[in-house]
Amino acid sequence: MSAKTKIVVLHMKELIYTGVFAVLGILLVAMLIIMFMPKDKDTVPENPEVPPQTENPDETPATSANYIPGIYTTELVLGGQTIDVEVIVSQEAISSIRLVNLSESVTTMYPLLEPTLESICNQVYETQSLENITYTSDSKYTSLVLLEAIRNSLSKAQPTEEGTK
Repeated sequence: MSAKTKIVVLHMKELIYTGVFAVLGILLVAMLIIMFMPKDKDTVPENPEVPPQTENPDETPATSANYIPGIYTTELVLGGQTIDVEVIVSQEAISSIRLVNLSESVTTMYPLLEPTLESICNQVYETQSLENITYTSDSKYTSLVLLEAIRNSLSKAQPTEEGTK
C-alpha cells in the first residue's frame, strides 16, 4: 500500500473574496425575504377613507363637534407646486383627511409629508380633535403646516349662527 500525499494550496486573497461574497449573498437573501414578506393586516387599514372604529360604536368621543357634512379643501403651495388638503366630514365626525393633486416631485422634495399626514390622521380619527396632536421633532414644521391646513378646512365646515356658512 502506498499513500500518495496531496498538497492543497489556498491563497488568502481567494479565501477573503469567497467569504465576502458569501456574506453579501446571505444579506441579499435576507433583504429579499424581509421586503417580500406580507405586512401585518392590522397596521394597514383596508379603506383609508374610513377612520378606525372604536370598540363600542355607540360611544362618541367627548370632543366631537357638529359639522356641516361635505368635502372641504385648503390649498398648500410647496416649492411652487400646489396640493390640496381635503377633509371629509359627516355631521358628527371627521371621516377622512388626505392630500389631493400630490405630484411625485412634491413627494420627492418633501419625503416626510405623507408619513406625517398619516400620523396626524390616525390621531385625529381617534380623538376627533386637533388638540394635543403629537409629532416628532424631525417633522415639526411639516406637522405644523399640515395641522394648519386641516384646521382651515375644518373651520369651513363649522356651522354659523344662521345654520349655514
